[in-house]
Amino acid sequence: MTPVASNPEKSRPSAFWPLAAIIVPVTGLFARIEIRGAENLPREGAYVLAPNHNSEFDPVTVAVAVWRLGRAPRFMAKESLFKVPVLGAALRATGMVPVPRTSTSANQSMKAAQQIATDGRGVIVYPEGTLTRDPDLWPMRGKTGAVRLALAGDLPLIPMAQWGVQQILPRYGKLKFPRRSHVIVEFGPAMDLSEYAGSTSPAVLTSATDALMGRISQMLSGIRGLPAPVERWNPSQHGQNETGRLES
Repeated sequence: MTPVASNPEKSRPSAFWPLAAIIVPVTGLFARIEIRGAENLPREGAYVLAPNHNSEFDPVTVAVAVWRLGRAPRFMAKESLFKVPVLGAALRATGMVPVPRTSTSANQSMKAAQQIATDGRGVIVYPEGTLTRDPDLWPMRGKTGAVRLALAGDLPLIPMAQWGVQQILPRYGKLKFPRRSHVIVEFGPAMDLSEYAGSTSPAVLTSATDALMGRISQMLSGIRGLPAPVERWNPSQHGQNETGRLES
């Protein structure tokens, strides 16, 4: 990967520095991270980054990849985590974005997006909202938060696909160590959201989210060398077909 210039949010002293000094080398003991599509992550200004989620460990590798590209990784995090001693202080110091229990409202997203845009920061939002339930670890049906945030602030929405972290920490499994696995992190071009702009209709937001999840699945298919399922796992459904995949 060609070295890239750091954004001032990384090159200026901040709370990220001591954290990165610990996390980056420790992560290197577990993962050999290959970054693809580095040119698609904006070097400056605000953005929304939307990765797939198949391991409890992948926020670490996603954060390290973003840091290596010169940007400070900031996640949308549950508001309750900000109340935890020490952890809450670290989250606030690094500018993480709290997500209230009622963050599904458009007003909450608008306020968060406006603040992100004003500060020129990027934010990482898992559109699935939780670890995928798909038995083959494909992205499942997404929630509208990432799309809503991008539309509310007119921010670039960057799809991301990552694969390999599940070899380090399987979903709901135990950490495998010593083991250094090949992890691929791919940044896609920003989504064209122009056809969805100006609308807060649930149907429109769902359509835009489906397009986002389709792009992430397509990217992951390229990484894995396998076709993505035609229908995504729907966690709101409980009936299963003969293959064990939830019916959509």
